[in-house]
Amino acid sequence: MSNPNWKIVRSAWLQEGGRRLDCNPYMSGALEARDTLNRLPLTERLSDVTDRIFHAGREARLWVEDASYGTAFMGSSDIRMSDFSALPLISNRQVRRNPLFTLRSGWTLITRSGTIGRMAYTRPDMDAMACSEHVLRVAPDAQRIPPGYLYAFLSSRYGVPLVVSGTYGAIIQHIEPEHIAELPVPRFEPGFEQEVGEAIDAAAAERVAASMHRRAALALFQAKIEWSQHTGPAAGTPMASSLRGRMDAFHYSPNVEAGRASLAAHCGVRLGDKVERVFEPNRGSRLKVTDPAFGVPFLSSSSVFELNPSAEYLVSRSLTPHLEGLLLSDCDVLIPRSGQLGGIIGRAVLPLPMNVGQAGSEHLVRVRCHSPSDAGYLWAVLASEPGYWALIGTAFGSSIPSLDSSLVSDLTVPWLPELDRQEIGSRAEKAVVAQNKGNELEAAAVAMLEEKIRKES
Repeated sequence: MSNPNWKIVRSAWLQEGGRRLDCNPYMSGALEARDTLNRLPLTERLSDVTDRIFHAGREARLWVEDASYGTAFMGSSDIRMSDFSALPLISNRQVRRNPLFTLRSGWTLITRSGTIGRMAYTRPDMDAMACSEHVLRVAPDAQRIPPGYLYAFLSSRYGVPLVVSGTYGAIIQHIEPEHIAELPVPRFEPGFEQEVGEAIDAAAAERVAASMHRRAALALFQAKIEWSQHTGPAAGTPMASSLRGRMDAFHYSPNVEAGRASLAAHCGVRLGDKVERVFEPNRGSRLKVTDPAFGVPFLSSSSVFELNPSAEYLVSRSLTPHLEGLLLSDCDVLIPRSGQLGGIIGRAVLPLPMNVGQAGSEHLVRVRCHSPSDAGYLWAVLASEPGYWALIGTAFGSSIPSLDSSLVSDLTVPWLPELDRQEIGSRAEKAVVAQNKGNELEAAAVAMLEEKIRKES
């Protein structure tokens, strides 16, 4: 089994690096990637195949609440998210004053601070959104290079190490345009580059379709229960008798009261009575392994919201306590159980087919349904605006609010007629299938390019 903490380096690299003996310059993989690309018949500088490499510049942000006056704004952690419905709004006036905030489809986005080098391809539904100055924009010259092909290279195992490497391959803490302007981009026959680029664009189209299916499922459910933002009481004035169970103010806030009332008014049933069970996996030590033959990918409670959820490590199949309870099912609705209100706590998500059978954090409450269709329907219930408010209204604790599976199980939810449930569930299922297909198409395109580089070098 390989040890990731040591590495054999070439003596020429030591000479080239000024005989530096610290590890960072040699552990990133940038030097190997550079040497491989140098053996290719043709490369071009990144600056020669782009219109511009830039970021928005630092300035104070003016937030608004009304979508009529604001533009959806992505932070550096949002560019890889699958759902943009909860993004904050930055003032349209500020965006007009600084158009560098605005994204266009076909660009490659690169996080330039914090966790450096995370990338995303701006798909059509991201066009005209605003984005943080902590994200670098690589705007390709479409006349010289297919935009999808450039993204495939930059996000490949050859591109990423070069992007995050500084002088002599050292890891830098902040990427500026000049740090990557000279990066070598491999060039191949136009037909091959076009094929890779079209696969990336097809992946983007599937992800747009996934967003459309999600929005359609939520809109249909909310129409069925006749929800509007003005549904429910205007102020939280609970009856004295109701205070026997809860005395925290948020539980009785207008949005929470409105959400609960709206869900209960339409064929309301107890959630726990319509599912197999609602539970939180038992906590235990995470015994990490490096060999896939002995491990299961482990997903955090935040990674399940990403466009392409991936595990940071593997946990042992045989030695991890309560592993069976951690494994994700296609009948699950997942709900982060802790965090700050307004964050991921209480935001329901469905696991993708590619993640079914993998392990998920014990910080994810599982609503395990009787079928994938039921899971799709109940996801729409819990992810809807009234469902979200009703769900986080059960949270307790002032420092780090938490959900309890028994309180989630006791929620009253609409159990609409079967045809309505199937229609809503079907749209939710189509969303996860499309998102999964987009991930597969992107992975195949990047793999095809990596294999081409390997063969030609």
